[in-house]
Amino acid sequence: MKMFIALLRGINVGGNNPIPMKRLCSLCGDLGWHDVQSYIQSGNLVFTADGTAATLESGLEQVIRKEFGFSITIIVRSATDWPRYVKNNPFPAASKKEPKLVMLGLAKSAPKPDAVERLRERAIHGERIERAGDALWVHFKNGVAGSKLSPALFDRSAGSPVTLRNWRTVLKLQEMTGR
Repeated sequence: MKMFIALLRGINVGGNNPIPMKRLCSLCGDLGWHDVQSYIQSGNLVFTADGTAATLESGLEQVIRKEFGFSITIIVRSATDWPRYVKNNPFPAASKKEPKLVMLGLAKSAPKPDAVERLRERAIHGERIERAGDALWVHFKNGVAGSKLSPALFDRSAGSPVTLRNWRTVLKLQEMTGR
């Protein structure tokens, strides 16, 4: 068994797609996952399981569809990948000063080669965007509220669904893995 991190996109936000974390962890246990821990209500899980990231994503997406009646995107990464994300953050100074404004973006599939350029075209609110490996990083220098970088734009630019997590969450998930 290996340790993984699952990021659920678009749950418990503004009353949409409600999933109680206790029930979610129980469903993960039904899938044969072990040591399931959740972090905040926006859908972050750390767990151990057998399988590939893709099969784990698919399995949980199907269970959520059946149990709650809606479809969401789930992105799973191996916990061994997580320290690389932390190390490759291109905005370390901003992360220390404004940890809620620096976001790690992970896509379901590897982002298109021109994803950063496409996002930068719409970055008119002072956002800085970089790519590090399979991760897209954004520093929302002037806040997220005025940004034109919508979830749909991220998805189109990357070529598959993307979910973002702020720097504090990235560090907490690493801490939860013990790495």
